[in-house]
Amino acid sequence: MKTILVTGGAGFIGSNFARIALQRQGVHIINLDKLTYAGNLDSLRDVEQEPRYTFVHGDICDQAVVEKLFLEYQPMAILHFAAESHVDRSIDSPAEFIRTNINGTFTLLEAARKYWRDLDDGGKAQFRFLHVSTDEVYGTLGETGHFTEETPYAPNSPYSASKAASDHLVRAYYHTYGLPVLMTNCSNNYGPYQFPEKLIPLMILNALEGKSLPVYGTGQNVRDWLYVEDHCRAILAVLDKGIPGEKYNIGGHNEKANLSIVQTLCDILDANRPRVDGKPYRDQIVFVKDRPGHDLRYAIDASKIQRELGWVPVETFETGIVKTVNWYLENSKWCQRVTDGSYRRERLGMGE
Repeated sequence: MKTILVTGGAGFIGSNFARIALQRQGVHIINLDKLTYAGNLDSLRDVEQEPRYTFVHGDICDQAVVEKLFLEYQPMAILHFAAESHVDRSIDSPAEFIRTNINGTFTLLEAARKYWRDLDDGGKAQFRFLHVSTDEVYGTLGETGHFTEETPYAPNSPYSASKAASDHLVRAYYHTYGLPVLMTNCSNNYGPYQFPEKLIPLMILNALEGKSLPVYGTGQNVRDWLYVEDHCRAILAVLDKGIPGEKYNIGGHNEKANLSIVQTLCDILDANRPRVDGKPYRDQIVFVKDRPGHDLRYAIDASKIQRELGWVPVETFETGIVKTVNWYLENSKWCQRVTDGSYRRERLGMGE
């Protein structure tokens, strides 16, 4: 049995990863999650009774909790998803981003280093610490070019700066201590179970509720969109075949302007859940004041992971976005519990 400690496994990407990883035989997932507003155990209802899945309520900044998990479960891999990740929140309240993304990563690295140091030679050779990061650490691009693994870091928000700092810590633990780390930097994810503060689920739910669809500036900021299950498959490829000390960019080859994304969502909803008044959902689009320091364009060069590890995305944007809209239309209960806050009530017994 290969035990994998997943941090932030009740979040969007972490929950999707846990579900996909459990499709493999002989994998035991330990999910360590603090259950902040974005951590949702509803996203794991279909696996919570699986004997090879264990949930632990805890904070990655709590050294005692982290060290106890290493001692109790003897993991052979750490998948570090846990992070504060919303740019707008980081602009308004940066302190929690510094605490979780920097201090939390440091706590995990220290615990992993001590645990790995005491493994036998076979265990040392197998152990991996995989740190999941973002393309936002690279800053912004002009109208041309792509981020590669060698692109200099130039973060422009408190969120991306905190992730850049955590990336540097992970790299340092490889070069200083020899800890077998792997790093991935991904483009914008979308898909099932995403908390509706992010663009795609926010627009879907706002549209269905008859609310405005707010688009920053002129809507021409461009992102490379990656279907979350493709991202999870890429992470497994890195875990299986990645070379310690290396980093791998993961992108979907789907550059789209924000306005185009919103318009596409409107058109899919027009076809699948038309408004009762017969008007198009595009009528709900409104333009709002741009975000401070809003990066113009992100685009990932994913040729390294494709060339060296054989990963390519399964979904195009056209197939992935239809799957995503359909999932939100078919899972109204999950959406309702998120939007009304009832998904958090069961945490009262956890001391929150």
